[in-house]
Amino acid sequence: MLSILTATTLFPHSAKPAHGAFVATRLEKLVASHEVAAEVLAPVPWLPPFVRYRNAGRLDLVPPVTKRGALTVWHPRYLVIPKIGMSFTPTTLFYAMRHTLGRLIAQGRHFDLIDAHYFFPDGVAAVRLGREFGIPVVVTARGSDLNLIADFPAPRRMILEAAAQADGLIAVCQALKNRLVQLGVAGDRVTVLRNGVDLALFSPGDRNVARREVGFTRRTLGSVGWLIERKGHHHVIGALPQLPDTDLVIVGDGPERGRLERLAASLNVADRVRFLGVLDQPQLAKVYRAMDALVLASSREGWANVLLEAMACGTPVVASAVWGTPEVVADPAAGVLIRNIDADGVAEGVGRLFATPLNRNATRRYAEKFDWDATTQGQLRLFRGILERRRRPQQGATEAVPAVSAADPHL
Repeated sequence: MLSILTATTLFPHSAKPAHGAFVATRLEKLVASHEVAAEVLAPVPWLPPFVRYRNAGRLDLVPPVTKRGALTVWHPRYLVIPKIGMSFTPTTLFYAMRHTLGRLIAQGRHFDLIDAHYFFPDGVAAVRLGREFGIPVVVTARGSDLNLIADFPAPRRMILEAAAQADGLIAVCQALKNRLVQLGVAGDRVTVLRNGVDLALFSPGDRNVARREVGFTRRTLGSVGWLIERKGHHHVIGALPQLPDTDLVIVGDGPERGRLERLAASLNVADRVRFLGVLDQPQLAKVYRAMDALVLASSREGWANVLLEAMACGTPVVASAVWGTPEVVADPAAGVLIRNIDADGVAEGVGRLFATPLNRNATRRYAEKFDWDATTQGQLRLFRGILERRRRPQQGATEAVPAVSAADPHL
């Protein structure tokens, strides 16, 4: 059995229970194969006492170690320097993880591989950690780490250094692999392993009951995600004057909430917009089930799990055609892609979706193609290949680990 250490700041904790849920789910599905044992190193920021991040939650109350099912999750603290700390964070993160990993190894723990998620700062710090302790490292690229942060010169340099030194690289969609190649990484070093969806949790169920329980009485759209500008909630609100028979629910929290509320009031649609805040996954599944469509008007996405979650509940989507999203919304049963990322584009996309009868059963069947099994098997092949190469006698220069061949056509 392989023993792995998942290292990432993207992991649920008591202050933000939904934070990095997609990382936790992928790991839980991998452990459920009974071929991997895992622990999690999930540092949380330490903020100076005079700094208050309103939306960070009570990070000071996150315990040093927790249990999530069978997983032990360690939460060391790392220093975050607001606004100017981008170049320093990989170092503070490394030292926080180094201390905890050193203590675990001193207690007799052994890890075959470090499984890191998010290239910057997590992957950069994890690669350094692996070199210090002689443990191979696989880094998964997930979205903004490459399509936003890599635009800055210093992080881009550190990302490329980490990519060169990592034993394996994963991208959650083809578009992110293409971005790595554009940055200068050899394509045969990058494996595409898309996220899946929990088909048992996110399921159609009884839609009429769900609608009664959440109070939907008319056609209702949903917009789900962190309340920041790039998620495009303002475009969905802006479309409502063109959709007079339609209500909107917004799930999530974040710094843009006040601005979004003011926008809805200025457009005279505040009575048709409900902010539901952060929901746990069973509550979220109920809301997906009750919606008529999910709208995702993001300007950037890696692989947006909310799309698959909604579709698994039988709810079609209207989504911006950015990064990995066209790989998710690749069939009429899934929904439609909007042509312009603005209020008019959202209104046009919603109109196009509802211009023909919806088949929620077909939407669910489409989502069933995206279970987690192919991703789990892809990880196992990649991890075993890396460890096998490590066991071979060194012959000359270190060889690059080629990408796993993906038999699943959806990878």
